[in-house]
Amino acid sequence: MSIHENLLGGPPPTHLPDDPGPRELLASGASPVEVAAAHPTSSLAWAQLADEAYERGATVESYAYARTGYHRGLDALRRNGWKGHGPVPWEHEPNRGFLRALHALARAAQTIGEQEEYERCSQFLKDSSPTAAQVLG
Repeated sequence: MSIHENLLGGPPPTHLPDDPGPRELLASGASPVEVAAAHPTSSLAWAQLADEAYERGATVESYAYARTGYHRGLDALRRNGWKGHGPVPWEHEPNRGFLRALHALARAAQTIGEQEEYERCSQFLKDSSPTAAQVLG
């Protein structure tokens, strides 16, 4: 029996393919703006932009960056077999950009008073990865 086998018969976890370029550039100190421009499909780069904008009080900008990262992540998930529900494990590092963007979108939505979007994104994060919901707060 596999440790990742779903005994309830739900969809298997989605594991996005590794894209080390953006992650390595960000880890080396490259500007998220430059990384997003060079790797526009990277949810991680957009999530980092969203976090930085939020930290400096630019909530609407954070929302826009997060939404871009979220949609880029949805595209990647669908290309990799995701059918609109099921686990997207935080433990698989390539999934973290999407999960961070989803968290950032929920956070920015709450800050601008978009309660329904906040609740939807927060629940989506919990449903996708309880670990991500806990780690990201």
